[in-house]
Amino acid sequence: MPRTNATRRRFLALSGAAGLAGVAGCADRLESVTDSSDDAGNEATDDDPSAPAALADGVPPIETEYDSRERYRQPGESLDDFGDLDAWEVVQGSGEADEDVVFDGEQSFHLESDGRETIVAERSLEETDLTETDLSVAIRTTTPQNLTVNLRIVDQFGSARVHSLREVTYRTPDVGWFRASPGVFEEDEHEPAMDHLDRLEIQVLHSMDEAEVWIDDLRRHEKPDEGYVVLTWDDGFRDYYETASPLHDEYGFRTVQAPVPRWTEQGRDGVMSVSELQERQDEGDQIVVHGTHEPIHEYEDESTIERRLRQDKRWFVDNGFEGANYIVFPHNSFDKTSLEHATGYHYCGGFNQAGNVNTTGVHGFDPLALPRTIGHDLEISKRCVDLAAAHNQCTILNFHAFEADNTMSEDDYEQLLAHIDEADVEVITFDDLWELRTSRQS
Repeated sequence: MPRTNATRRRFLALSGAAGLAGVAGCADRLESVTDSSDDAGNEATDDDPSAPAALADGVPPIETEYDSRERYRQPGESLDDFGDLDAWEVVQGSGEADEDVVFDGEQSFHLESDGRETIVAERSLEETDLTETDLSVAIRTTTPQNLTVNLRIVDQFGSARVHSLREVTYRTPDVGWFRASPGVFEEDEHEPAMDHLDRLEIQVLHSMDEAEVWIDDLRRHEKPDEGYVVLTWDDGFRDYYETASPLHDEYGFRTVQAPVPRWTEQGRDGVMSVSELQERQDEGDQIVVHGTHEPIHEYEDESTIERRLRQDKRWFVDNGFEGANYIVFPHNSFDKTSLEHATGYHYCGGFNQAGNVNTTGVHGFDPLALPRTIGHDLEISKRCVDLAAAHNQCTILNFHAFEADNTMSEDDYEQLLAHIDEADVEVITFDDLWELRTSRQS
């Protein structure tokens, strides 16, 4: 008997399935199986600037209609533009205004550590009500390795809630700004009174000899009415087709698969075929762009980056995959230059990945730098689901194959699905998440 919960489980009815992929796995270089010249029939237009064009009706065009990172650059309402730093006190480390490295406005908040010490800066929130509110902030760092950015909200009674971006995988040296809407990582036993607040702390935790971060454009967003889970699988292994997908079908869960084109074309042992991927798409799953094996941030020639992005997407378009507007960066490899080119072919993706809870608000994330959690541990994954339910945020959980170190066992996965089914969350696809992101700018 199918184990579904129709009263809680709703699926957003969208015209077409355009998946999002933003996970990291493995992919090999695949030269286009067709002519890589521009196809006039695939050129998109910008007739309706208000529509989330990623929600394609069928197979999308090769090129995007707009730069999603620019169009959705400043969602929500401003909470602090950092134009005046008098309200801020640097408790640990050092901080100052920077007029040269700016996301928006005249200056940003430049923070540096004193050796390995955590950076802490704080400001008063005594007259601010953050009830049913998510936050987002623009971040730039030259030291993304082993770095966590927390937004810690403390009420007037001492209770705290911590929103946390656990990892930053944006690659150096070509760094750039990205927006993060960190989900709740933890809160005190006594839930903070969000309408009686004391202060906001920006914390930068790291395990390096030094850390350097710029913060800008802190914004607020109304929370959605419920929490969400996205189940993503990378590399197109048969575990997904033979084992995971039948379990998903029992629960009525639609999920996301990001196959490696070359492995599929080669008919590699243990990898799904094109027809099997198309079968899963027909069942409601989203098949999304993965990309080539080499980390894209290592490419020095911009024309090579451009060609790779076009060729990778063309394979998915040529094979009728409606999720081709979204990208999974293999090895979580992306930087300022590659993201600038990726927006010409994809609307959304990522990731800033972590082995611990790493969730996001749905209305304020960077379209091409989403966070995700590696699905290697059952208890961590269940905690992701519980936090998504408790705080109406989204957790993106990623898997590869059951024998891989980065994926929990089959038995644990069955327990996770049962836990999700009992939780007060909706299992959605990246298409649904993108609709949530683009449906509200305030």
